[in-house]
Amino acid sequence: MMHSCLYEGTIRHRRFRPVENAFRYRLFLVYLDLDELDQVFRLHPLWSAERFNLATFRRRDHAGDPQTPLDMAIRSLVWNRTGEMPNGPIRLLTHLRYFGIGFNPVSFYYCYDPSGTRVETIVAEISNTPWLETHCYVFPLSESEHPLPGWGRFRFSKGFHVSPFMDMNIRYDWRFRVPGERLGVHMINHENGKRLFDASLSLKRREITRPALGRALFSWPPMTAKVILMIYWQALRLWWKRAPFYPHPSKTIAKAET
Repeated sequence: MMHSCLYEGTIRHRRFRPVENAFRYRLFLVYLDLDELDQVFRLHPLWSAERFNLATFRRRDHAGDPQTPLDMAIRSLVWNRTGEMPNGPIRLLTHLRYFGIGFNPVSFYYCYDPSGTRVETIVAEISNTPWLETHCYVFPLSESEHPLPGWGRFRFSKGFHVSPFMDMNIRYDWRFRVPGERLGVHMINHENGKRLFDASLSLKRREITRPALGRALFSWPPMTAKVILMIYWQALRLWWKRAPFYPHPSKTIAKAET
């Protein structure tokens, strides 16, 4: 049995201040052992790696130089940030391109020990919209606060502009449930010591088989198109509610220099 699988479940966002806004929807993501890509994409004729199909994995959609294998790019990133080189499997939780459309607000890389049984480091690869920039946060589980068994917890300052409706003066409190039969991520944003926003990803594992891939492709709307539409729809709702707008920091710096 492969380590790669599908994860199905829900994503929930809640904003508490200065205006309230909340939404929840169902989704699925693929969880790919980067050593199993060839096996996974041989399972179904409508799923492919590096060529157009109804579902497509593209190396260039992810971190690092597209000419460098993705697992090596992540190993180098972790080495540069922590001084420790991951030596085990690397497994990626992400959206693929569906019907040619690709966008990932966040992808997660789980870097395992050489036995492939224990997660040592988690990398969160964040993409923003509409700027289409990316930034990676690296979380060695040896440094986590472990609020619960099987979870890691990290508190740190925001270092990357994501939403035009959220300032940079934010403290993050992120919690990760390591992959198993269930997988979870819970992110809380604090501003001036008060909860501003939280997001929860709650997923259940499904075996990755040819029938499962077919069902995922045709039972769900085109997943990445749905993600993009939801982002802009919620932005419109926040604008309508007169939520404060924060321009990209580069524009603020440029304005200050003129």
